[in-house]
Amino acid sequence: MSSSHPASLLRVTIGLMLAQSLAQAAYSAAVTVNTLAAVQLSGQKALAGLAGMAVLGGSALAAYPAGRLMARLGRRYGLVFGAATASLGAGLAGFGIVRASFFAFLWGLFVIGMGRAALDQSRFAAAEVTPQERRARAMSLVIWGATTGAVSGPLLAAPAGNWALALGMNTYAGPLLLTAAGYAVVAVVLCVALAVDWQALVNRAAEPATRATPTPPGISRSQQRSFREALRQPAMLAAMVAMACGQAAMVLLMASVSVHMSDHGHDLGDISAVISIHVLGMFALSPLVGQLTDRLGRRAVIVAGAVVLMAGCVIAPLSLDTPWIALGQFFVGLGWSGCYVAGSALLADTLGAAERARLQGANDAIVNVASAAGSLGSGLLLAGAGFTVLAAVGFAVALLPLLGVSFTSSRRAPNALRTH
Repeated sequence: MSSSHPASLLRVTIGLMLAQSLAQAAYSAAVTVNTLAAVQLSGQKALAGLAGMAVLGGSALAAYPAGRLMARLGRRYGLVFGAATASLGAGLAGFGIVRASFFAFLWGLFVIGMGRAALDQSRFAAAEVTPQERRARAMSLVIWGATTGAVSGPLLAAPAGNWALALGMNTYAGPLLLTAAGYAVVAVVLCVALAVDWQALVNRAAEPATRATPTPPGISRSQQRSFREALRQPAMLAAMVAMACGQAAMVLLMASVSVHMSDHGHDLGDISAVISIHVLGMFALSPLVGQLTDRLGRRAVIVAGAVVLMAGCVIAPLSLDTPWIALGQFFVGLGWSGCYVAGSALLADTLGAAERARLQGANDAIVNVASAAGSLGSGLLLAGAGFTVLAAVGFAVALLPLLGVSFTSSRRAPNALRTH
């Protein structure tokens, strides 16, 4: 096994990166037209937000069951099942557009969200087979894989729409059908790339940690705690607060920036540039964030991420000039990356092998609920109080990961790991 271990680990890492890139491209193609299709099918602009809420709702409700499914079937089949589910959902949403059925369209988006809930655990799959001292870097590489897809996905929407129109279908059906095909390819990639001796990789990854760093105090590798019991462990609580609050603050600032800019006379080119820079902040530097997380420790990078995220909340409303807005959104994305990568690594360090997939799913359910709350709250705050107040609320939410780390650090056991 020793000779094949590096090759198998590389195969898994590259496969997860490729799958993440393809999945993000497929999803981004759909996101480009989802709100437009929702308005067309419903006939009401006020219902445009239901498209995003349907996806987030599916993700939030399915994250915990997805974790339990992976605990039972294993990472390979759990992730493949997630990709297949997302493909089915995209096909249903496309069918809803073709048949002018708003209900079928929303139900399809909900099923896409369910599939994405499983695929979002790709980062934890990478962590599971990687030694602790390189775990954050492995997770960050999988997250970084989404960068190419996030950039290329929207560019595929127009050709897909033209293809659908040429076949006599609604233009908006094209991107959804492309999304269905994309997720089907992701399922094939995962099925092939993860066809390794997974348990052997997990055992090998655990060996250095077993020799050099003990299991967190009071935690057995075979232990299976409830989510509430796990939250009593300071590191678990700090990790969850970092990811959930970082996600909520990021979505809060990002979701309404296009409306904010449009209201003040910015054209689509300026808006697209700001969104692209925000996405680059989220994903492009994640490998560097992962390296810093492994070198400096999980908690240090969570603190740095929260500070950068708060800085973005301060900068974003200072000026209506595009460069200033873009700088604020870049910092918001980069701060999110710090909270998300380091928080994910801290969570992976904290859990025992027997409970890992299930409790990671529970954590992702909380993160998805926070994302949905941020999305809903963003529009309400912008309409009711303005972008400056919205940014102030984002600042307060971004402060919570920093306070969470400070509070839980004071409760750590004396022999706790530096990364905890």
